[in-house]
Amino acid sequence: MSTLRKELQEKILIADGAIGTLLYAHGLEQCFEAFNLSKQEEVLQVHRSYIEAGADIIQTNTYGANYIKLARYGLEDQVHEINAEAVKIAKKAANPDTFVLGTIGGIRGIQKLITSKKEIIRSFKEQLFPLLLEGVDGILLETYYDLEELQTVLEIVRKETDLPVITNVSMHEPGILENGTLLTDAFYQLEDSGADVVGVNCRLGPHHMIKALEAVPLLKYAYLSAFPNASLPAYENGKLVYSDKTEYFKQCAIKFRDQGVRLMGGCCGTTPEHIQALKEGINGLEPITEKTVKENPLIVTQSEPQQETQQPGILEKVNERHTVIVELDAPKHLEIDEFMEGVKQLNDAGADAITLADNSLATPRISNFAMAMKMKELNLNAQPLIHLTCRDRNLIGLQAHLMGLHTIGFHEILAITGDPTRIGGFPGASSVFDVTSFELIRLIKQCNQGLSFSGAPLRKKTNFKVAAAFNPNVANLEKAVKRMEKKIDHGADYFLTQPVFNHEQIIALHRETKHLSTPIFLGIMPLVSHKNAEFLHHEVPGMKLSDEVRARMQAQTNRHDAVQEGIQIAKELIDTAINYFNGIYLITPFMRYQITTELTKYIIKVSNKKKILH
Repeated sequence: MSTLRKELQEKILIADGAIGTLLYAHGLEQCFEAFNLSKQEEVLQVHRSYIEAGADIIQTNTYGANYIKLARYGLEDQVHEINAEAVKIAKKAANPDTFVLGTIGGIRGIQKLITSKKEIIRSFKEQLFPLLLEGVDGILLETYYDLEELQTVLEIVRKETDLPVITNVSMHEPGILENGTLLTDAFYQLEDSGADVVGVNCRLGPHHMIKALEAVPLLKYAYLSAFPNASLPAYENGKLVYSDKTEYFKQCAIKFRDQGVRLMGGCCGTTPEHIQALKEGINGLEPITEKTVKENPLIVTQSEPQQETQQPGILEKVNERHTVIVELDAPKHLEIDEFMEGVKQLNDAGADAITLADNSLATPRISNFAMAMKMKELNLNAQPLIHLTCRDRNLIGLQAHLMGLHTIGFHEILAITGDPTRIGGFPGASSVFDVTSFELIRLIKQCNQGLSFSGAPLRKKTNFKVAAAFNPNVANLEKAVKRMEKKIDHGADYFLTQPVFNHEQIIALHRETKHLSTPIFLGIMPLVSHKNAEFLHHEVPGMKLSDEVRARMQAQTNRHDAVQEGIQIAKELIDTAINYFNGIYLITPFMRYQITTELTKYIIKVSNKKKILH
C-alpha cells in the first residue's frame, strides 16, 4: 500500500473540505464532534461526499474533540470515545486508496491566558492517543494562531509516532502570524521541529492565502499545504454565509500549485463542490520543484520610531524623587468647569500625573480621552494617565483606541479589567472582556514593538508605559504579589495600588515587594465622613479600612471636622508610605480636589525635607 509521504513526493493531493459546514447544512447544530456518537450515519455521508468529489485525504470529525472544548457541552468525559469513533467512521467511509488524517485543532487565540500551556498539553495528549490507537494514516494539526502552542503539540506528536504530520497555521493578516512572525519563518521553525507538511488554513480565502504564499520558498524537507475558506463570510439572517462560486476554486487550484502547494483542501464554508473544483483545477498538473519567490507586498517593513519631543514620563520622575499621581474622575454630566479647575489646581500644586478613570464603577462618564485632550489644551506639567478597561471595548476597539492615543501623544496607560457592569448605572449592560488585564498589557507592549494585535506591522512603534493595578487588601498578600509578578512578566512598567488605610499594611506590602525593581505607587484615599468610611469598608470591592480609622471617623461630630480628620489620617499614612515607596497615588473623593491638592503639596513638602536631611 502506498504511503502518504510517497504520494506527496510524486503528486499534488486533494484533501476534504469543511465537515461542520455540511453537518450544519443538514440541520445539525451544537457540538459537531458529539455527532460521532449520536449521528454516525450523517458524519459517514459527509466523508463519502468528499471522497466522491475527488478527495484523496479525509480528516476525522475531531477538530474540537478535546477536553477543553467538549467541557462546554458537558462531554469532557467522552474524549476517548468521541475520537475513537471518529476514526472508525472515517475508515468505514474511506476507499482503499483514501488516507485518513486524525485532526486536532488549536485552542489558543489572542486570549492566551484563558488556557495554560499545561492544560493544552494534557488535553492534547488525551485526544492524540485514541486517534493513534485506531490507526490513522497521519495527524493534521490545524487552525493554530499561536505558534508556541503548535510547536508544543508538534513536539508531543513527534515523540509518540513516526506518522506524517501536517501543521497548518492561521493568520489574521496575510503573510504574518499574530505574534509578528513571518509566515516563512514559522514554516522553517515547524520544518525543523519535524513537520512533514506546513501550511495555512482558515480565516482567509484563496486570494490572500495565495498572496501570502508568494513570499514562501519551497522548503528542503517539508511540503506546502493550503486549506482556504470559501470566501470572506457575509452575515445574513443571523448566520455566516460563504460564497458558493466553486469555479473560482478551480482557477485558484492552479495558482496554489504554482506556489508549490502539494496538499490543498478547504476550510470554513467549503463543500464537496469546492473540492471537486480543486481536483479539476490540478488535473494533469505535476507539482513544481522550482519557484521564484516574491516579496510579499502586504508585509510592510517597520520604520524606526519617530523621535518625539515630550516631557519626562512618570517613570523618569519616580527615579528622581517622590512622585504624585492623582486620580480625578471625569464628570457623569456635561459640565466640565469644576473638573478643569481641579486639574489646574492639582497641576499648580505639583502633581506629576492626573489619572483619568475609564467609566469607574461601571458608570458612564465623559470619555477620558476627551478629558485628556482638554488637559492637553492647557499645556500642563501634569500628564494624563489614561485608564483602559477590558470591559467596554472589544479587541478592535481597544487597538483603535490605542492607535488614537499614540497619535495624539498620550503614552501613559493604566490597563485594568474594569468594574463589573452589574454594580453600575446600567446593570443589564454587556461586558466585553475579549482579553484579561494581563493580555491587554501584553498586547499594548506588542504595539511598542511595532506590531498590531493581529501581528501586522503598525509601521511605527508606539512608546506606551503601562501601569497595572494591585490590590494589597487581601488575606494572602504573598499570593497577590505572585499575581503582580505575572503582570510584570507580561510587561507592566509600574503599579497603582488600591487605597491602603493602615500603617502595618504599608510596611507589609514593602516587605513582600522589596525584591521587585518595578515602581509601586501606594494608593491613599482621604475619607470625608464616617458614612463614607463605612461604605468603602463594607461595600466597595478591594477596600478594607482598619478599626482604628473607622473609629476616628465615627468620632467626628460635624462635616468640617470629619474632612479634617480624613486629611490628617491620609497625612499620617503618607508619612509612613514615603519611607518605603517613591510614588504616591492619591484618589480624589467626590470631585473634592481641594483635599488632594492639599495632600499633593504635603507630599512634596515632606519629600523636600527628607532631601535636605539626607
